Amino acid sequence: MSLLALGTEDELSEAIGMRLLKDAGYDLQPSPFLRRNGFGYLRSKMDSWCEMAARKPVILLTDLDRVACPLELRKDWMGTRKMPENLVLRIVVREIEAWVLADHEALRTLVGNRGTLPPNPDLLPDPKQYLLRLIARQARRTIQEELVAEKGAIASQGIGYNAHLGEWVRTAWSPERAALRSSSLQRARLRIGELIRRLQQHQD
Repeated sequence: MSLLALGTEDELSEAIGMRLLKDAGYDLQPSPFLRRNGFGYLRSKMDSWCEMAARKPVILLTDLDRVACPLELRKDWMGTRKMPENLVLRIVVREIEAWVLADHEALRTLVGNRGTLPPNPDLLPDPKQYLLRLIARQARRTIQEELVAEKGAIASQGIGYNAHLGEWVRTAWSPERAALRSSSLQRARLRIGELIRRLQQHQD
């Protein structure tokens, strides 16, 4: 199967992207990884990604954040360009933490069995802060110390946030379960699955 490129905003998004690829039946390591912390790099290089998609498939994951809707963000990123067949731009509503929150079964291994979890994380205005508050209130102290920033710190997250959650995504988080509570994730799974099946057919 052909190698593909994976572009994400951060380490956690990259772990989610890798998990989605594995779930779709893609077991190779993406090459290259396209990530420089934040959406600015991905957006600024759209001409390059479109050109790259003529040679190999490219998957981009970015957060919707404060943009009104995915269609508006897609139009802003693509401009007058035509979307190449082998470029998959998927928009997380509203942040990658919404997809994290959508797998309740796995989330319980982080925050324990007390309290309620969000039934529709795509509707949360700030999924990352919701997740951090949930961990701060309910998780074991060792998890809190890694994932939640100390009082007075400039960063909103702990120093082990991306590494700990990345490992959790690789070992506990299920795209299939999470997609039941996140329509943006379900759409991403469908598009990535279509791309991988097309690659497999070309290989055959």
